[in-house]
Amino acid sequence: MELNSRTELARMSARNRIMKMRIYMRGFTLVELMIVVVIVAILTAIAFPNYRNFVIRAKRTEAKAALLKAATNQEKFYLQNQIFSDNLVQLGFSAPFKTDSGAYQLSVSDPASASDFTVTATLVLDDGEHLKCKTFTIDGRGSKTSLPDTNCWTRKN
Repeated sequence: MELNSRTELARMSARNRIMKMRIYMRGFTLVELMIVVVIVAILTAIAFPNYRNFVIRAKRTEAKAALLKAATNQEKFYLQNQIFSDNLVQLGFSAPFKTDSGAYQLSVSDPASASDFTVTATLVLDDGEHLKCKTFTIDGRGSKTSLPDTNCWTRKN
């Protein structure tokens, strides 16, 4: 009888140890952790290019808005002075004549004539965009051009 009680006692203590280990073992297994890492990597691979395209489009839009503002202010300046300005300060811009993000540098053709002007936004941050829309230009006739791609004013991506 004593042998059975010792065996039973050993089984009970083993069971108790297993139960205690289960209580203390909380956390993640390596497989669970790797699954999470793979899911995060897939989401990052999808999200990062989309985010980058959004940032590039926002910089282009910022450059186009600055050029349209400069063209509007050129027209106002012309109404008051009968000549176009070659000074961006007179058109309401402050030095260093960059867009808010600092991606594009603005300049006015020098000298601006009494009958026409040209305002240019040139990319100064080299973030891969220089192959598509490096410069935007607008003139007094409302002609909008861009280089090296010629469709940057209407481009959606």
